[in-house]
Amino acid sequence: MKILVTGAKGQLGSHIRLLAMAGANNSWLFTDIDTLDIADAKAVERYVEVNEVGCIVNCAAYTNVDGAEDAEDEADMANNVAAGVLANAMAARDGVLVHVSTDYVFGGNLFNTPCDETMETNPLGVYGRTKLAGEKAIEATGCKHIIIRTAWLYSEYGKNFVKTMLGIMGSRKEVKVVYDQVGTPTYAGDLAKVIFDMVDNGHYEGALGLYNYTDEGVCSWYDFAQAIGRLSGSGCRVSPCRSSEYASKVTRPSYSVLDKSKIKRVFGLDIPYWEESLQLCINNLTK
Repeated sequence: MKILVTGAKGQLGSHIRLLAMAGANNSWLFTDIDTLDIADAKAVERYVEVNEVGCIVNCAAYTNVDGAEDAEDEADMANNVAAGVLANAMAARDGVLVHVSTDYVFGGNLFNTPCDETMETNPLGVYGRTKLAGEKAIEATGCKHIIIRTAWLYSEYGKNFVKTMLGIMGSRKEVKVVYDQVGTPTYAGDLAKVIFDMVDNGHYEGALGLYNYTDEGVCSWYDFAQAIGRLSGSGCRVSPCRSSEYASKVTRPSYSVLDKSKIKRVFGLDIPYWEESLQLCINNLTK
């Protein structure tokens, strides 16, 4: 089978490419915006037909949470319209779409209970709304699909919190980080392994649907930054602050920890603790 990965130059797509290069049972194809506009239905249909694609792993998204507030059309095109286009292309070929979504479809659980797949969604901004619309667009096509909601993604590739903090800590004596937003840091390499194994070995057969995936554990952004400083050997002081101290166009979820019971049960996963994976990523970045 031929498998197409969109958003291949991003954090998740880059890790999936490395896994495919190391050895795969199927033929993996990789595209990004410069080689395929996934919001262009005719272009996607032509690519899928010519290359006989039987599965698409959609890693492409508009992820600038604040920027989306001023670029709703652009965010909607990437997060919603494109998702529907890819789903329709797979429905026409009886293929499978694996789509990556986000914890921002939730507004934050006031009871501090991890959000499972059945919990009511309530996005607080354009980014979350467009990602949720993308999920619904996929479901509306009736194509075979797996949707994986994840959170706080970081890696050695692309723009992310870990790389930003390492840069700041290398040039400042102190940095303030919010402590009133809680979730779970997720190493893109960990999620990439789950998706690669799920698709390359056909483990999605009989297991389609909606899932949550993050690394194990819970922390605030402040705790996350503290760990980055400690594990990288930085002498920069990390101080806690409230979200209200930072001007932002969108309210972020105060508690968006995801319940991973379903994906662990269905696929038999042993998920690593977030700080263990963070150490691996920092080791790679500081070599």
